[in-house]
Amino acid sequence: MLFDTHVHINDEAYNDDLESVLENAKQHDVKYMAVVGFNEETIKRALELADRYSFVYLILGWHPCDANDFKPEHLQWLRELCSHPKMVALGEMGLDYHWDTAPEAVQKDVLRQQIRLAHEMNKPIVIHNREATADTLTILKEEHAEKVGGIMHCFGETEDVLAEVLKLDFHIGIGGTVTFKNAKLPKIAAQKVPIDRLLVETDCPYLAPTPHRGKRNEPAYVQLVAEEVSQLRGVDYSEIAEKTTENALSLFGINENQ
Repeated sequence: MLFDTHVHINDEAYNDDLESVLENAKQHDVKYMAVVGFNEETIKRALELADRYSFVYLILGWHPCDANDFKPEHLQWLRELCSHPKMVALGEMGLDYHWDTAPEAVQKDVLRQQIRLAHEMNKPIVIHNREATADTLTILKEEHAEKVGGIMHCFGETEDVLAEVLKLDFHIGIGGTVTFKNAKLPKIAAQKVPIDRLLVETDCPYLAPTPHRGKRNEPAYVQLVAEEVSQLRGVDYSEIAEKTTENALSLFGINENQ
């Protein structure tokens, strides 16, 4: 069985066929998934889905690209949502210097506020980092993110960065990019991550793995990610599926017998 630790099934891309998408996921070993809400609209939709489906868990936070819209009432809302029985992490939060949608200073402030909330509520965090690695690591260290841990989502950085992230007690989310032919860094990361820190994800509907690259991604394709990781590491697929699921359940504090 598999745990897709990062999905956006709350995206409008699934408005017409969500039920069939979820059924297809079940047919491809996906037993659990964590849906990410990263602004007001997507958080509300994520809550609806978690209430409807037993296998859907919640990661709720504020995306750096939406940092301009973050207000004190949103921080309080997130604080209240941390008591939701299916809320397993805060995020995705972080820094994104690729899209010019919010000033860097605003992004940094919103990230720091959310890390401090994670400390307060004792929740792991999920980090989005795009073209902002140095600043992201600096803030994580300054805010002592190692005390809550979390996930570096869609990881594709150097071995040196990987070492720094692991020191912060983070797990590594490996996504569809690991299947891309020329994606050297994600492939190296998939090989080097300690097995007890390894997670698999899709980030659907984005970043569909080969052979679906360029098309809509979906949770079922996390099986392709796990298969690629197993080949890169030279181990059976079943070992990757079992261990990454075990890692996710442990990190998120989910008891299978509940």
